[in-house]
Amino acid sequence: MGLDKLIKQCANNDRKAQKEIYQLFAGKLFSICLKYSKNKQEAQDNFQDGFVTIFDKIGQFNFKGSFEGWIKRVMVNTILLKYRKKNVLSIVTEEIPDEVVVDIDDDEISLDYLLNLIQELPERYRMVFNLYVLDGHSHKEIAIMLQIAEGTSKSNLARARGILKQKIEIHQESQQSV
Repeated sequence: MGLDKLIKQCANNDRKAQKEIYQLFAGKLFSICLKYSKNKQEAQDNFQDGFVTIFDKIGQFNFKGSFEGWIKRVMVNTILLKYRKKNVLSIVTEEIPDEVVVDIDDDEISLDYLLNLIQELPERYRMVFNLYVLDGHSHKEIAIMLQIAEGTSKSNLARARGILKQKIEIHQESQQSV
């Protein structure tokens, strides 16, 4: 069955079509949730909420552009909306620290370890880091998405990078002493 037909059936609340859409995109969408969540349990909650939103809004998909891009955007926006409601994204100062450069030895640090470090970041830093570094959004776009000042986005990114740099340096030092 074609994707367009599945989407139309989902819009009519067809459970079999919803199951197929779920199976087609679950892996990619869960990896997005892991990226924006502090742990696996929170990622699972975000994943479930995101799919509920996708199926609620699937009738709004206009078949222009990529469906995969559309559902990814819905998933990210669902997660960001949750965090905006929790009001964890604002900070008092907009002082922007100097650019932090993180030097990573690929042989010593695994992707899983880096993902864990990112997940450990405070929520406001993790959101900005993911949107800027991993998803390629500008600070202006992030400010609009998260409803924060552009300077706050820059400040949060710098702080996230600083935290990651410190943890990576500690990890690399501990690996060298073994």
